[in-house]
Amino acid sequence: MFFTGAVSSIFGSFLSSLLLTLVILFGIAMTFAVSKMLSKTILKGIPSSFALELPPYRKPQIGKVIVRSILDRTLFVLGRAAAVAAPAGLVIWILGNIYIQDTTLLNYCAGFLDPFGKLLGMDGIILMAFILGLPANEIVIPIMIMAYMSMGQITDISDLSILRQLLVDNGWTSITAISVMLFFIMHWPCSTTCLTIKKETQSLKWTLVSFLVPTIIGILICFIFANTARFFTWFF
Repeated sequence: MFFTGAVSSIFGSFLSSLLLTLVILFGIAMTFAVSKMLSKTILKGIPSSFALELPPYRKPQIGKVIVRSILDRTLFVLGRAAAVAAPAGLVIWILGNIYIQDTTLLNYCAGFLDPFGKLLGMDGIILMAFILGLPANEIVIPIMIMAYMSMGQITDISDLSILRQLLVDNGWTSITAISVMLFFIMHWPCSTTCLTIKKETQSLKWTLVSFLVPTIIGILICFIFANTARFFTWFF
């Protein structure tokens, strides 16, 4: 929406694919960089071995496969998601529907976060959407739209031209768009992932580390990018 709008459809699709590829490659590069950093610091001296024991091969039993898949996988994941999504949905509804002097609680919270958001190339509503999107990253953009349009429920816009205009009207620039993309790939994992980490490691410490490391790095990267981009914009 912000980088390929003025390009013809063929080259626009190519440029969009190129941008997406660059974002993915950046995420992979950061994964290796952070892994290297952790192995030199808090994981230094800890053996990094992984053993996978293969079970004996048997003829599959369709009934057991279906039952195990439903009980051990599907219901377990859905249960963890619902345990966080239900309270989060209630919080989002309350923030979007309770008004104080003609302003929702969501906008008050966004206003409080706005100075910090500006430092990262974003705004308070974007940061609030990321925080409320902890149950699932898919609802971050719909929460932004809800706040920008002052609606009382999560909504979505399928027309990209309308969505772009809404974002531009609320102060989005190319710096904002890049900052949001950078924070999307670097910020904290969703709640279901955090619960899975807690279950697998049996450690609150490593769950907290898994939450804080990408978040702090994402904040630093967005801060450096946004302020460097603004400097060159003002300079030139």
